[in-house]
Amino acid sequence: MISFEQRRLLHKFVVYDMAVQSLQRDHKVIENLKMSKVYLPILDKLLDDISQECYNAKRLLAKDKIRVVKWEKKDEYFSDLVVATAVEDLVLTYANMA
Repeated sequence: MISFEQRRLLHKFVVYDMAVQSLQRDHKVIENLKMSKVYLPILDKLLDDISQECYNAKRLLAKDKIRVVKWEKKDEYFSDLVVATAVEDLVLTYANMA
């Protein structure tokens, strides 16, 4: 069983990870825009900052022997997140839209 603080840190890591993936997809689209020279430096800085936060959250989770094993898409609305801890494996359900 993970504590409330660990669960909060895990949720923070998941949100950061999804944000990094989303920004990486957006980066490819923005490269093709006429105003890309304006937006790409902003996007790159944001991507670096969020990537660093994601790394820090993952490092803190690893210190408590908690790691994300995999995402499993249940249906078009929900996905299960399999998390391994020192004691047991947990399955957390996330809404795909969130």
